[in-house]
Amino acid sequence: MKLLYSYLLIINAAGFLLMLVDKWKAKKNRWRIRESTLLIVAALGGSVGSLAGMYLFRHKTLHLKFTVGIPLILAAQCIAAVLIMALAAK
Repeated sequence: MKLLYSYLLIINAAGFLLMLVDKWKAKKNRWRIRESTLLIVAALGGSVGSLAGMYLFRHKTLHLKFTVGIPLILAAQCIAAVLIMALAAK
């Protein structure tokens, strides 16, 4: 269980930091982080960090792919976690 918590902490920190770095790169007119990379990190468990970074840094908030996609990924992850815990309890 410790390993899972460590993984979730790291992947969410990565999602958060990727939003920060991409916002900084956007302001400086530099090469950007691919949208697919941002979404993959969210899908791999970093949806909370990605969502927090998205709104804290006001980054990608006008893109439907992110304003709908990341909350849907988070909801799916929550449902999956509840189902896994329910099955494990049996």
